[in-house]
Amino acid sequence: MAGENQQLNESVVIRSLRRFRDRYFTNSRTVFKDDSKPVEDAGEEPQPGFLDSLPVDIQFQIMTFLSPSDICRLGASSQYWRAMVRDPLLWRYFLLRDMPHWPSIDHLSMPQLDAPLISEDESVDDREEGEDKGMEAKFDYMSEYLKGCPSCRQRWLPSRPAYEVVTSFLQSLVPSSEPRYAMFGPGMEQLDVSLVTRLMHAPDVLPVSGTPHRQINGIGSGISYLFNNQHRFNILTLYSTNRAERERARVQQQSIGNKLFILVGTDDSGHPIYSPAPQVQQVCQVVDGFIYVANAEPGKAMSSVGEGESEMAQIRAVLNSAGGSAPRPLLVLSCVSREESEATTLQAAPRRNRARCRTPCVNMAKRLGLPQLANPWMVQDTVAESLSGLLDGISWLLRCSGVKL
Repeated sequence: MAGENQQLNESVVIRSLRRFRDRYFTNSRTVFKDDSKPVEDAGEEPQPGFLDSLPVDIQFQIMTFLSPSDICRLGASSQYWRAMVRDPLLWRYFLLRDMPHWPSIDHLSMPQLDAPLISEDESVDDREEGEDKGMEAKFDYMSEYLKGCPSCRQRWLPSRPAYEVVTSFLQSLVPSSEPRYAMFGPGMEQLDVSLVTRLMHAPDVLPVSGTPHRQINGIGSGISYLFNNQHRFNILTLYSTNRAERERARVQQQSIGNKLFILVGTDDSGHPIYSPAPQVQQVCQVVDGFIYVANAEPGKAMSSVGEGESEMAQIRAVLNSAGGSAPRPLLVLSCVSREESEATTLQAAPRRNRARCRTPCVNMAKRLGLPQLANPWMVQDTVAESLSGLLDGISWLLRCSGVKL
């Protein structure tokens, strides 16, 4: 990510905006009266207002302090700003700057960054206001940003019709089956703070509604929790080995054999192929979704390529073993043990300009190969000690299972 930001630093964006403004206010013959075509006008050339007359670098600095919705409102203030805020280089800059600080990402909002980098000559200074035909072939970074930014995602959620609210209320009166999820992953075993232990002792976050006596195909029943004091769901934890071996490996920072999966070979590219152990396959066929707990602590992102490929292969093995025709949802809890330190929190630099002490959720999605999955998925930043972010992820998972929240 740092390399991409170096390719698109502030000077490149400012230079592009400056070229556009010079062109806009020096072309005295062209006036744009609508979104279709420019027309010739014998009147005076557009006169810049107070904000328009500021140096471009100051205009750019002002925009860096605005939220996405504020930038869109700025674009609605005049034709000049409407064209200025649509600069693709500007929104690519915002995208690369802000993505590492997004707390969640999913299969619908994951930005596509594999498009060719737009050059300065292809930016807004080479398109006329309203000439959208030539821009259709170019990548719309503004849409990618607004689609992926969590605050914009919430605002763009469609409102529920009144009849859906009534239907949801009536459905809540009818007992429904309890969704069941299988939870596994290295973040359950490698962190200093146990996420599972915190889950069992956090009644203010997710009250434990009891351990059912029934079992899932003779393997285990898991623990039932209550979401919003109303919706019951069950989590079955799948550990790679017994507790003593896990604790010894965590203290000595060593890897251990994973008894949940069997290595059956490699594909044509040399990537490992796993098959879930028989008892795990039985679980996969009866659960309604999966929770993968990933280790997002510093240094994990620099782990070996083989380890990352193993994680991808194990996730695919579990999803492929799920029964039924509908693809099962996958919630990835990108987990760290504790919140950022107080010293980091009180740094003078703005929060979005600071390096985070965790793997960004967008990077986690790429590391696990999630964009290539056919299943619905979501990556949610989570802290094991405080369980922050957990409820957002559980809410998404329950909705994917058809629970009306």
